Amino acid sequence: MAAISYDSVAILHNFAERRGIHFPLLSDPDSRVIRELGILNESLPKDSPFFGVPYPGSFVLNAQAVITAKYFEDDYTERDTSADILMRQFGFRPEAARSEVEGKQLKLEAGASNLLVAAGQRVSLTLDIEMKPNMHVYAPGVEGYIPIDWKMKESDAAAAHEVSYPASEKLHLAAIDETVPVYRDHFQLTRDITIGQDAKVRPRLDSSGRFTVEGTLRYQACDDRVCYIPQELAVKWVLQYAEFDRQRVPMELRRK
Repeated sequence: MAAISYDSVAILHNFAERRGIHFPLLSDPDSRVIRELGILNESLPKDSPFFGVPYPGSFVLNAQAVITAKYFEDDYTERDTSADILMRQFGFRPEAARSEVEGKQLKLEAGASNLLVAAGQRVSLTLDIEMKPNMHVYAPGVEGYIPIDWKMKESDAAAAHEVSYPASEKLHLAAIDETVPVYRDHFQLTRDITIGQDAKVRPRLDSSGRFTVEGTLRYQACDDRVCYIPQELAVKWVLQYAEFDRQRVPMELRRK
């Protein structure tokens, strides 16, 4: 991993020492590489000391240094975390903020790509679901049955994006001669949330600087003979909030 900015070597060195950063920070003081990548933020006045900054984002390169994916947001105050990219790009299994909930026909484990989060960050949430033997739930798009549905409670602390559902399998129900899309055994649901801006998150923090995002999983499970009463499980993720680093480099190092 490497990062690039329009800051001088001296500024980057000061920042890396202060924050304990050990991966390369590359200096592009004239924004030449930033321009070549097409990510220069031209909304700033050219006489501003901040002109030359890029839109924040990430490129993923393969072993041949070819860009294979990019992660950028329209709003410069929002950005993907590295762990979120690892999940979405490579199927990395998150270990943060994990908790278990057990229902009558399934067990789920909730996780998050990041435990420590900051304002504007895009973070992945997961639900790893293990169906009990001979059980299935219906996938989105089923007709005449209740599909599995993951809803998030509205909160100023985080905005929820759409759920990413895995491919379903077709199950033939011999008793009624129907074929329906279902999930069985083990499967994972994922969705991203974008952490709210600082002024909206702060009122949600507890004394330890943590906040909770909550949701529900609604489903109707069936076996080979019976469809059971629909169930709703409450799930939550407890996240630690990281404040912005507002300390600036010494005056003599700042851009004029």
